[in-house]
Amino acid sequence: MNDSAGRPAGGPAARPTLEEVAALAGVGRGTASRVINGSPRVSEKARTAVERAVAELGYVPNRAARALATSRTDAIALVVPEAETRLFSEPYFADIISGVSAELSSTQLQLLLVLVRDQREHERLSAYLRADRVDGVLLVAVHQDDPLPVMLEDLGIPAVLAGRRGEHEPLSYVAADNAGGARMAVRHLLRRGCRRIATVTGPLDMEGAQARLAGYRAALAESEAGTLPELVAVADFTESGGRAAMAELLEREPGVDAVFCASDVLAAGALQALRAAGRRVPEDVAVVGFDDSIVARHTDPPLTTVRQPTQEMGRAMVRQLLEQIAEPGRARRQLVMATELVVRDSA
Repeated sequence: MNDSAGRPAGGPAARPTLEEVAALAGVGRGTASRVINGSPRVSEKARTAVERAVAELGYVPNRAARALATSRTDAIALVVPEAETRLFSEPYFADIISGVSAELSSTQLQLLLVLVRDQREHERLSAYLRADRVDGVLLVAVHQDDPLPVMLEDLGIPAVLAGRRGEHEPLSYVAADNAGGARMAVRHLLRRGCRRIATVTGPLDMEGAQARLAGYRAALAESEAGTLPELVAVADFTESGGRAAMAELLEREPGVDAVFCASDVLAAGALQALRAAGRRVPEDVAVVGFDDSIVARHTDPPLTTVRQPTQEMGRAMVRQLLEQIAEPGRARRQLVMATELVVRDSA
């Protein structure tokens, strides 16, 4: 005699099988497997049916057998080549991690957060990856001379970057429209009548900072006011960096009437320097940031900024990585997401 799921009645309950999940959900075994393994290549209807069947049957995948059969580890690494001080002070990282975690929540994959701060930790990560400890890697805060993308490409490990190293990036990536966002910010300042517009960039070994500087320059070049001077200061993506860069700009050009900062954290530092110099914002100097992070809503005055969809970028990175893991020969995808200007009181 069998129970309703087709298992022998009496005695210890047999462990539910993938075939039983598929039968109950009314889908094929392959579709059920793709849902359980987190593949995005299934319909929402099939995903819901399989998840309902998994819950009803109490199905638990046999991870050990699956790993032996597929060489999968059911783990992905989120690698951040930065010090923990920046990781915890820059809202960008928190938003990326939030998006990644949300997208992974419906899968069986584990997320490993890895900080790579020096050569010793780079070597340790290299050994870890060469030992096939993860199925794929998400890499955040990419610098042009960073050896990690090259290593991932050499090892053939599925990988997706947050941002890119340059225009001809060979790996999959998800990035914001950095140049377009910067152009919107500077156009807004020009419409306000500002004519001595400065910019505080991020480190110029990062393509995102380069693109935001290019957008600043493009907006000045296309201005109806004619040729406007460039006022550029370079900083790291920290509050102290923004403060020092703004102080430098004021010393170099006391008549500056606006500043576009390549991040909200930089803009927060710039506001401190302007306040210390007795400049009112926005009456004397208008300020625009980039990110639309929580920082922008808590500065005094609240910060006009360029919103990049950071959490959705994290989600999109996961979707791309899952596609690569499920189909190793799949063509790499490169996605640039739109930005928008959010006007508040600083400009």
